[in-house]
Amino acid sequence: MATHDLKDIFWNGVWRQNTGLAQLLGLCPILAVSTNLVNGVSLGIATIVVMAMSNAVVSALRNLIPYEIRIPVFILIIAALVTVLDLAFNAYLHELYLVLGIFVPLIVTNCIVLARVEAYAAKNPPLASAVDGIGMGVGLVLVLTILGGVREIIGSGTLFSGIEMLFPSAHAIQILPANYPGFLFAILPPGAFIALACLIAARNWFEARKATAKPVEAAGCAPAAH
Repeated sequence: MATHDLKDIFWNGVWRQNTGLAQLLGLCPILAVSTNLVNGVSLGIATIVVMAMSNAVVSALRNLIPYEIRIPVFILIIAALVTVLDLAFNAYLHELYLVLGIFVPLIVTNCIVLARVEAYAAKNPPLASAVDGIGMGVGLVLVLTILGGVREIIGSGTLFSGIEMLFPSAHAIQILPANYPGFLFAILPPGAFIALACLIAARNWFEARKATAKPVEAAGCAPAAH
């Protein structure tokens, strides 16, 4: 497969079919875990690993899986990969594992993962499927990064709170003044809904503006009539 095709598949997952902003899939972990940047990015990276590996494995085995039992087999593959990841988090990132809690095992039931396995990996070769999984995962990480960062800054005035769970020598950055009282609403679920709605509105506005700009550019490039 040509490099430009792989780039198109990747960009499709990152932007055109962004799971959080375009498809609106997996909203439960997006809204629940994005209370700060570190939590959101950590879960997003875990999802990237699961999506890339599950897409590649299902694609490689797609001709061996009977159509009638494909969904249970897909879930079994995803569950095996998530179990390995869950045990790795518990062993090497135990504090972060305790913070993320049930949301790491719940990647098994995340509709983003199963949707890409069923819609793409089951019909395409392994490399393209892996790139599709990575692209979708990166798109999710971008949403979680922006949501987590904005909610953390508004809610507590800091950034990278909890980074010591990943890098013991690192510390959170105080963005707003130290006497900032915090805005609890931003960290609560209603704040997550409002922040995500603003991101969706911004993406839709950008896409609408780009769509209206194309006919103008095409008209400007058209040859003059004689």
